[in-house]
Amino acid sequence: MSVRTPHQEVEGLLPSAVPVRFVAEDGSDAGTPAGYRAPEDGTLVEAYRRMVLGRRFDRQATALTKQGRLAVYPSSRGQEACQIAGVLALREDDWLFPTYRDSVALVARGMDPVEVLTLLRGGWHCGYDPAAARVAPQCTPLATQTIHAVGMADALRRKGEDGVVMAFVGDGGTSEGDFHEALNYAGVLRAPVVFFVQNNKYAISVPLAKQTAAPALAYKGVGYGVRSEQVDGNDLLAVLSVLTAAVEHARSGGGPFLVEAHTYRMDSHTNADDASRYREDEEVARWEAADPLARLETHLRGRGLLSEEDVASAREAAEEYAARLRDRMAADPEADPFELFDHVFAEPTPQLREQRALLASEMLPGED
Repeated sequence: MSVRTPHQEVEGLLPSAVPVRFVAEDGSDAGTPAGYRAPEDGTLVEAYRRMVLGRRFDRQATALTKQGRLAVYPSSRGQEACQIAGVLALREDDWLFPTYRDSVALVARGMDPVEVLTLLRGGWHCGYDPAAARVAPQCTPLATQTIHAVGMADALRRKGEDGVVMAFVGDGGTSEGDFHEALNYAGVLRAPVVFFVQNNKYAISVPLAKQTAAPALAYKGVGYGVRSEQVDGNDLLAVLSVLTAAVEHARSGGGPFLVEAHTYRMDSHTNADDASRYREDEEVARWEAADPLARLETHLRGRGLLSEEDVASAREAAEEYAARLRDRMAADPEADPFELFDHVFAEPTPQLREQRALLASEMLPGED
Protein backbone atom coordinates (compact mmCIF):
# COMPACT_ATOMS: atom_id res chain seq x y z
CA MET A 1 0.00 0.00 0.00
CA SER A 2 1.44 3.38 -1.02
CA VAL A 3 1.70 6.08 1.61
CA ARG A 4 1.52 9.76 0.72
CA THR A 5 4.47 11.82 1.92
CA PRO A 6 3.95 15.12 3.80
CA HIS A 7 5.03 16.92 0.62
CA GLN A 8 2.39 15.11 -1.42
CA GLU A 9 -0.22 15.87 1.23
CA VAL A 10 0.56 19.59 0.99
CA GLU A 11 0.54 19.50 -2.82
CA GLY A 12 -2.96 18.08 -2.68
CA LEU A 13 -4.17 21.04 -0.63
CA LEU A 14 -2.61 23.89 -2.61
CA PRO A 15 -4.71 26.09 -4.92
CA SER A 16 -3.80 26.76 -8.53
CA ALA A 17 -0.98 29.25 -8.97
CA VAL A 18 -3.35 31.54 -10.89
CA PRO A 19 -7.15 31.79 -10.59
CA VAL A 20 -9.06 29.17 -12.58
CA ARG A 21 -10.65 30.69 -15.68
CA PHE A 22 -12.79 29.46 -18.59
CA VAL A 23 -13.84 32.78 -20.18
CA ALA A 24 -11.76 35.92 -20.74
CA GLU A 25 -12.96 39.45 -19.96
CA ASP A 26 -14.08 39.95 -23.58
CA GLY A 27 -16.25 36.82 -23.49
CA SER A 28 -13.88 34.70 -25.57
CA ASP A 29 -12.99 31.12 -24.71
CA ALA A 30 -9.94 30.91 -22.44
CA GLY A 31 -9.74 27.10 -22.58
CA THR A 32 -10.72 24.39 -20.11
CA PRO A 33 -8.46 24.32 -17.03
CA ALA A 34 -6.96 20.95 -16.13
CA GLY A 35 -9.02 19.00 -13.63
CA TYR A 36 -12.27 20.88 -14.28
CA ARG A 37 -15.22 20.38 -16.60
CA ALA A 38 -17.39 23.06 -18.15
CA PRO A 39 -21.02 23.32 -16.94
CA GLU A 40 -23.81 22.07 -19.20
CA ASP A 41 -25.12 24.53 -21.79
CA GLY A 42 -28.63 24.50 -20.31
CA THR A 43 -27.22 25.33 -16.88
CA LEU A 44 -25.34 28.30 -18.31
CA VAL A 45 -28.47 29.72 -19.95
CA GLU A 46 -30.37 29.33 -16.66
CA ALA A 47 -27.48 30.99 -14.82
CA TYR A 48 -27.70 33.93 -17.22
CA ARG A 49 -31.42 34.36 -16.54
CA ARG A 50 -30.82 34.32 -12.81
CA MET A 51 -27.96 36.81 -13.11
CA VAL A 52 -30.15 39.23 -15.06
CA LEU A 53 -32.90 38.91 -12.48
CA GLY A 54 -30.42 39.17 -9.61
CA ARG A 55 -28.88 42.37 -10.90
CA ARG A 56 -32.31 43.95 -11.42
CA PHE A 57 -33.30 42.89 -7.89
CA ASP A 58 -30.10 44.46 -6.57
CA ARG A 59 -30.78 47.75 -8.37
CA GLN A 60 -34.34 47.79 -7.07
CA ALA A 61 -33.24 47.11 -3.50
CA THR A 62 -30.72 49.94 -3.75
CA ALA A 63 -33.48 52.26 -4.94
CA LEU A 64 -35.69 51.19 -2.03
CA THR A 65 -33.13 52.54 0.43
CA LYS A 66 -33.36 55.95 -1.23
CA GLN A 67 -37.15 55.80 -0.89
CA GLY A 68 -36.91 54.99 2.83
CA ARG A 69 -38.33 51.49 2.36
CA LEU A 70 -35.12 49.80 3.50
CA ALA A 71 -32.95 50.85 6.40
CA VAL A 72 -29.77 49.71 4.64
CA TYR A 73 -28.78 47.58 1.67
CA PRO A 74 -25.35 46.12 0.84
CA SER A 75 -25.21 45.84 -2.94
CA SER A 76 -23.55 42.87 -4.62
CA ARG A 77 -23.47 44.38 -8.12
CA GLY A 78 -20.49 42.88 -9.89
CA GLN A 79 -20.55 39.73 -7.77
CA GLU A 80 -23.47 38.02 -9.51
CA ALA A 81 -21.34 35.18 -10.92
CA CYS A 82 -20.41 34.23 -7.36
CA GLN A 83 -23.93 34.60 -6.00
CA ILE A 84 -25.59 32.53 -8.72
CA ALA A 85 -22.88 29.87 -9.01
CA GLY A 86 -22.95 29.32 -5.25
CA VAL A 87 -26.64 28.48 -5.40
CA LEU A 88 -26.47 26.36 -8.56
CA ALA A 89 -23.68 24.22 -7.10
CA LEU A 90 -25.93 23.13 -4.22
CA ARG A 91 -28.85 20.72 -4.03
CA GLU A 92 -32.14 21.83 -2.48
CA ASP A 93 -31.40 19.79 0.66
CA ASP A 94 -27.95 21.37 1.12
CA TRP A 95 -27.53 24.31 3.48
CA LEU A 96 -26.42 27.86 2.70
CA PHE A 97 -24.95 30.18 5.34
CA PRO A 98 -24.95 33.69 3.80
CA THR A 99 -23.58 37.09 4.79
CA TYR A 100 -25.51 40.34 4.70
CA ARG A 101 -24.29 40.92 1.10
CA ASP A 102 -25.79 37.74 -0.33
CA SER A 103 -29.42 38.70 -0.91
CA VAL A 104 -29.08 37.96 -4.63
CA ALA A 105 -28.06 34.38 -3.80
CA LEU A 106 -31.15 33.96 -1.62
CA VAL A 107 -33.42 35.27 -4.36
CA ALA A 108 -31.71 32.94 -6.84
CA ARG A 109 -32.50 30.05 -4.50
CA GLY A 110 -36.18 30.84 -5.02
CA MET A 111 -36.90 32.65 -1.77
CA ASP A 112 -39.54 35.37 -1.50
CA PRO A 113 -37.70 38.70 -2.08
CA VAL A 114 -39.78 40.54 0.51
CA GLU A 115 -38.86 37.93 3.10
CA VAL A 116 -35.22 38.24 2.07
CA LEU A 117 -35.34 42.02 2.61
CA THR A 118 -37.22 41.88 5.92
CA LEU A 119 -34.05 42.03 8.03
CA LEU A 120 -32.70 44.98 6.02
CA ARG A 121 -36.09 46.63 6.36
CA GLY A 122 -35.68 46.68 10.13
CA GLY A 123 -37.63 43.57 11.10
CA TRP A 124 -36.70 41.82 14.35
CA HIS A 125 -36.18 38.47 12.64
CA CYS A 126 -34.61 37.30 9.37
CA GLY A 127 -37.94 37.26 7.51
CA TYR A 128 -37.97 33.62 6.47
CA ASP A 129 -37.95 30.15 8.00
CA PRO A 130 -34.31 28.96 7.93
CA ALA A 131 -35.21 25.31 8.47
CA ALA A 132 -37.69 25.27 5.59
CA ALA A 133 -35.40 27.15 3.20
CA ARG A 134 -32.22 25.46 4.43
CA VAL A 135 -30.72 28.94 4.52
CA ALA A 136 -29.33 30.34 7.76
CA PRO A 137 -30.21 33.94 8.70
CA GLN A 138 -28.11 36.47 6.84
CA CYS A 139 -25.14 37.21 9.07
CA THR A 140 -24.04 40.76 9.84
CA PRO A 141 -21.26 40.04 12.40
CA LEU A 142 -18.24 39.07 10.30
CA ALA A 143 -17.47 35.36 9.96
CA THR A 144 -19.56 34.12 12.89
CA GLN A 145 -21.65 32.13 10.42
CA THR A 146 -18.61 30.11 9.32
CA ILE A 147 -18.26 28.21 12.57
CA HIS A 148 -22.04 27.71 12.71
CA ALA A 149 -21.82 26.25 9.21
CA VAL A 150 -19.21 23.72 10.35
CA GLY A 151 -21.45 22.70 13.23
CA MET A 152 -24.35 22.18 10.83
CA ALA A 153 -22.17 20.15 8.47
CA ASP A 154 -21.03 17.92 11.32
CA ALA A 155 -24.64 17.51 12.47
CA LEU A 156 -25.79 16.46 9.00
CA ARG A 157 -23.10 13.81 8.86
CA ARG A 158 -23.90 12.53 12.35
CA LYS A 159 -27.56 12.19 11.29
CA GLY A 160 -26.52 10.08 8.31
CA GLU A 161 -27.46 12.69 5.72
CA ASP A 162 -25.22 13.39 2.73
CA GLY A 163 -25.92 17.13 2.71
CA VAL A 164 -23.24 19.76 2.18
CA VAL A 165 -23.04 23.19 3.78
CA MET A 166 -21.71 26.24 1.95
CA ALA A 167 -20.60 29.23 4.00
CA PHE A 168 -20.26 32.54 2.16
CA VAL A 169 -17.74 34.99 3.61
CA GLY A 170 -16.05 38.18 2.42
CA ASP A 171 -12.37 39.01 2.34
CA GLY A 172 -12.79 41.07 5.51
CA GLY A 173 -14.26 38.06 7.27
CA THR A 174 -11.05 36.08 6.71
CA SER A 175 -9.32 38.46 9.13
CA GLU A 176 -11.66 37.42 11.95
CA GLY A 177 -10.79 34.75 14.51
CA ASP A 178 -14.05 32.90 13.92
CA PHE A 179 -13.02 32.17 10.33
CA HIS A 180 -9.78 30.52 11.42
CA GLU A 181 -11.48 28.59 14.20
CA ALA A 182 -14.02 27.35 11.65
CA LEU A 183 -11.29 26.17 9.27
CA ASN A 184 -9.50 24.36 12.07
CA TYR A 185 -12.74 22.81 13.34
CA ALA A 186 -13.71 21.70 9.84
CA GLY A 187 -10.28 20.31 9.05
CA VAL A 188 -10.12 18.20 12.19
CA LEU A 189 -13.68 16.89 11.75
CA ARG A 190 -13.35 16.55 7.96
CA ALA A 191 -16.76 18.18 7.87
CA PRO A 192 -18.67 18.38 4.55
CA VAL A 193 -18.49 22.17 4.31
CA VAL A 194 -17.37 24.54 1.55
CA PHE A 195 -16.00 27.94 2.56
CA PHE A 196 -16.69 30.36 -0.30
CA VAL A 197 -14.67 33.58 0.02
CA GLN A 198 -15.89 36.40 -2.21
CA ASN A 199 -12.79 38.56 -2.31
CA ASN A 200 -14.21 41.87 -3.52
CA LYS A 201 -10.98 43.69 -2.63
CA TYR A 202 -12.28 45.88 0.23
CA ALA A 203 -13.44 45.32 3.80
CA ILE A 204 -15.52 48.49 3.79
CA SER A 205 -12.63 50.92 3.15
CA VAL A 206 -9.71 48.62 4.00
CA PRO A 207 -7.99 47.27 0.86
CA LEU A 208 -6.85 43.66 0.68
CA ALA A 209 -3.17 44.61 0.93
CA LYS A 210 -3.81 45.94 4.45
CA GLN A 211 -5.72 42.81 5.48
CA THR A 212 -3.22 40.08 4.64
CA ALA A 213 0.30 39.41 3.37
CA ALA A 214 -0.72 36.02 1.94
CA PRO A 215 -0.25 35.57 -1.84
CA ALA A 216 -3.98 34.77 -2.01
CA LEU A 217 -6.67 34.13 0.56
CA ALA A 218 -7.00 30.59 -0.81
CA TYR A 219 -3.68 29.71 0.83
CA LYS A 220 -5.23 30.19 4.27
CA GLY A 221 -6.83 26.77 4.06
CA VAL A 222 -3.54 24.86 3.71
CA GLY A 223 -2.42 25.40 7.30
CA TYR A 224 -5.62 23.78 8.54
CA GLY A 225 -5.48 20.77 6.24
CA VAL A 226 -8.27 22.17 4.06
CA ARG A 227 -8.07 21.71 0.30
CA SER A 228 -8.20 25.09 -1.45
CA GLU A 229 -8.64 26.74 -4.83
CA GLN A 230 -8.79 30.24 -6.31
CA VAL A 231 -10.98 31.24 -9.23
CA ASP A 232 -11.82 34.22 -11.42
CA GLY A 233 -14.96 35.34 -9.57
CA ASN A 234 -16.32 37.24 -12.58
CA ASP A 235 -16.29 34.14 -14.79
CA LEU A 236 -19.54 32.26 -14.15
CA LEU A 237 -18.31 29.12 -15.89
CA ALA A 238 -15.18 28.97 -13.76
CA VAL A 239 -16.91 29.71 -10.46
CA LEU A 240 -19.64 27.15 -11.08
CA SER A 241 -17.14 24.50 -12.20
CA VAL A 242 -14.88 25.00 -9.16
CA LEU A 243 -17.74 25.17 -6.66
CA THR A 244 -19.38 22.08 -8.13
CA ALA A 245 -16.09 20.21 -7.73
CA ALA A 246 -15.72 21.52 -4.17
CA VAL A 247 -19.25 20.41 -3.23
CA GLU A 248 -18.67 16.97 -4.75
CA HIS A 249 -15.40 16.70 -2.81
CA ALA A 250 -17.15 17.52 0.47
CA ARG A 251 -20.16 15.30 -0.22
CA SER A 252 -18.02 12.27 -1.08
CA GLY A 253 -16.20 12.37 2.26
CA GLY A 254 -13.15 14.29 1.09
CA GLY A 255 -13.51 16.88 3.84
CA PRO A 256 -13.85 20.66 3.75
CA PHE A 257 -12.90 22.86 0.81
CA LEU A 258 -11.96 26.55 0.63
CA VAL A 259 -12.64 28.51 -2.57
CA GLU A 260 -11.52 32.10 -3.06
CA ALA A 261 -13.25 34.02 -5.86
CA HIS A 262 -11.50 37.14 -7.13
CA THR A 263 -14.28 39.63 -7.83
CA TYR A 264 -15.14 43.28 -7.15
CA ARG A 265 -17.78 45.27 -5.31
CA MET A 266 -18.92 47.78 -7.93
CA ASP A 267 -21.02 49.91 -5.59
CA SER A 268 -20.25 51.29 -2.16
CA HIS A 269 -20.15 49.04 0.92
CA THR A 270 -23.75 50.07 1.68
CA ASN A 271 -25.93 53.05 0.90
CA ALA A 272 -24.34 54.72 3.97
CA ASP A 273 -20.83 54.51 2.48
CA ASP A 274 -18.97 56.73 0.00
CA ALA A 275 -16.51 54.50 -1.85
CA SER A 276 -14.97 57.46 -3.70
CA ARG A 277 -13.13 58.32 -0.47
CA TYR A 278 -10.90 55.26 -0.70
CA ARG A 279 -10.76 54.01 -4.30
CA GLU A 280 -10.06 55.61 -7.67
CA ASP A 281 -12.47 55.88 -10.59
CA GLU A 282 -9.87 54.24 -12.84
CA GLU A 283 -9.91 51.13 -10.67
CA VAL A 284 -13.68 50.88 -10.85
CA ALA A 285 -13.57 51.35 -14.62
CA ARG A 286 -11.12 48.47 -15.01
CA TRP A 287 -13.46 46.15 -13.14
CA GLU A 288 -16.47 47.45 -15.06
CA ALA A 289 -14.76 46.05 -18.15
CA ALA A 290 -14.74 42.63 -16.46
CA ASP A 291 -18.49 42.74 -15.65
CA PRO A 292 -19.56 39.11 -15.04
CA LEU A 293 -23.01 39.55 -16.58
CA ALA A 294 -21.75 41.18 -19.78
CA ARG A 295 -18.99 38.58 -20.02
CA LEU A 296 -21.41 35.66 -19.78
CA GLU A 297 -23.87 37.23 -22.21
CA THR A 298 -21.14 37.82 -24.79
CA HIS A 299 -19.85 34.28 -24.35
CA LEU A 300 -23.28 32.67 -24.73
CA ARG A 301 -24.14 34.81 -27.75
CA GLY A 302 -20.85 33.81 -29.38
CA ARG A 303 -21.67 30.14 -28.90
CA GLY A 304 -25.18 30.52 -30.27
CA LEU A 305 -26.75 29.68 -26.91
CA LEU A 306 -28.41 33.06 -26.45
CA SER A 307 -30.49 34.95 -29.01
CA GLU A 308 -31.68 38.56 -29.05
CA GLU A 309 -35.13 37.27 -28.09
CA ASP A 310 -33.67 35.34 -25.14
CA VAL A 311 -31.92 38.46 -23.86
CA ALA A 312 -35.07 40.57 -24.23
CA SER A 313 -37.16 37.90 -22.48
CA ALA A 314 -34.76 37.70 -19.53
CA ARG A 315 -34.73 41.47 -19.12
CA GLU A 316 -38.51 41.72 -19.39
CA ALA A 317 -38.97 39.04 -16.73
CA ALA A 318 -36.54 40.89 -14.48
CA GLU A 319 -38.43 44.17 -14.91
CA GLU A 320 -41.70 42.47 -14.01
CA TYR A 321 -40.06 40.92 -10.96
CA ALA A 322 -38.75 44.32 -9.85
CA ALA A 323 -42.16 45.93 -10.35
CA ARG A 324 -43.87 43.32 -8.18
CA LEU A 325 -41.22 43.77 -5.50
CA ARG A 326 -41.59 47.56 -5.64
CA ASP A 327 -45.37 47.35 -5.25
CA ARG A 328 -45.15 44.94 -2.31
CA MET A 329 -42.49 46.98 -0.55
CA ALA A 330 -44.55 50.15 -0.97
CA ALA A 331 -47.11 48.75 1.47
CA ASP A 332 -46.33 49.60 5.07
CA PRO A 333 -45.73 46.46 7.16
CA GLU A 334 -48.12 45.77 9.98
CA ALA A 335 -46.04 45.81 13.15
CA ASP A 336 -47.25 44.50 16.48
CA PRO A 337 -45.20 46.18 19.25
CA PHE A 338 -46.26 43.50 21.73
CA GLU A 339 -44.17 40.96 19.80
CA LEU A 340 -41.25 42.47 21.72
CA PHE A 341 -42.28 40.32 24.66
CA ASP A 342 -43.31 37.12 22.89
CA HIS A 343 -39.98 35.45 22.14
CA VAL A 344 -37.66 36.43 24.98
CA PHE A 345 -38.34 33.49 27.28
CA ALA A 346 -40.50 30.40 26.86
CA GLU A 347 -42.37 31.53 29.97
CA PRO A 348 -42.51 35.34 30.41
CA THR A 349 -40.86 36.61 33.59
CA PRO A 350 -42.70 38.91 36.02
CA GLN A 351 -40.58 41.80 34.75
CA LEU A 352 -41.64 41.16 31.15
CA ARG A 353 -45.29 40.96 32.17
CA GLU A 354 -44.92 44.26 34.00
CA GLN A 355 -43.26 45.92 31.00
CA ARG A 356 -45.93 44.57 28.67
CA ALA A 357 -48.66 45.94 30.91
CA LEU A 358 -46.95 49.33 31.00
CA LEU A 359 -46.78 49.46 27.21
CA ALA A 360 -50.45 48.43 26.98
CA SER A 361 -51.47 51.18 29.39
CA GLU A 362 -49.67 53.77 27.28
CA MET A 363 -50.88 52.50 23.91
CA LEU A 364 -54.31 51.23 24.87
CA PRO A 365 -55.67 53.40 27.71
CA GLY A 366 -58.22 51.61 29.84
CA GLU A 367 -56.83 48.11 29.03
CA ASP A 368 -54.52 45.99 31.14
